[in-house]
Amino acid sequence: MMSERPSLVDIVLAVNRIRSKLCVTPVVTSTCLNDLTGRNIYLKCENLHKTGSFKCRGALNTVIKALENKEISISGFVTHSSGNHGQALAWSAKSVNLPCSVVVPVGTPLVKTNAIESYNAELVLCPPTPAARLETCNKIGHEKNYMIVPPFDHPDVIAGQGTIAVEFLKQVEDLDAIFVPVSGGGMISGIAIYAKQINPNIRIYACVPEGKMLSECLKSCERLWPNPPAFLNTKAEAIRLQQCGEITFPIMCDLVEKEVFTIDDASMIAATKFAFERLKLVVELASGCALAAILSDQLKTLDKNIKNIGVILCGGNIDINKLPWIENETKTKDI
Repeated sequence: MMSERPSLVDIVLAVNRIRSKLCVTPVVTSTCLNDLTGRNIYLKCENLHKTGSFKCRGALNTVIKALENKEISISGFVTHSSGNHGQALAWSAKSVNLPCSVVVPVGTPLVKTNAIESYNAELVLCPPTPAARLETCNKIGHEKNYMIVPPFDHPDVIAGQGTIAVEFLKQVEDLDAIFVPVSGGGMISGIAIYAKQINPNIRIYACVPEGKMLSECLKSCERLWPNPPAFLNTKAEAIRLQQCGEITFPIMCDLVEKEVFTIDDASMIAATKFAFERLKLVVELASGCALAAILSDQLKTLDKNIKNIGVILCGGNIDINKLPWIENETKTKDI
């Protein structure tokens, strides 16, 4: 596996590769959120992107960069995904007229699998474990001679996700902190690489589901996760990987705050419902994780000088026929 981390230059080059095919996502503010938190909150709406999440940035950057390399021949692409990266790679491959296969676990929401197939990609179901995802993906890559594009643990994917920070720091120049939902760590790594070089004082906070063990791992700078890799027991399927990547974790140890915001499902569901009702934004539970973090009691313990906070609303691919607050009405916390 590639082990190098992308540089600030790699992220700037990624901006140039993808800018003609992707929009600059808007930043939304809310007086209600500012009043609730006592801080200035800026929401980066990655849910409004192509394919409904930030993942199109990393996937598209990787695909285009691969095709720039005239020394290799690309016959197609394959990945494993919880759904959002799969959609992103399927769309990216279609945009360059190459085939794509996407491996997803059984139980992936139909809103995501249907979208993957709508981009003419081959959808392959596998048992619901990280190991099965990876094994199936590698097998397809070998059999079809497709380029494997990991969902997070690849320098070009990380660089593509880092373009979020390039936009965000131009849109809001005086951000003191950015709150980022974390699964494998590609997005937070890319954001941290760029943001910390532009402003060394900015704080990058990880927002994760219960059971992630990220705080312990970051504080010790060791991979304390049990093996084999497992999925967390969370309804936020987009961020249910317990382990972060071999490339992303060292970046996080160097650049991300050791204080982690760990969010339970009920709080994520309540925050997602809040986004629908009060912010008029369709987001999925992974986005609700970061939103719940800024609405949590833990935020009150942060340095009072952290006034301007960016929040990444990472995706909006929620199944509107199975809204979690309807399924869990009796368990949902009210904000």
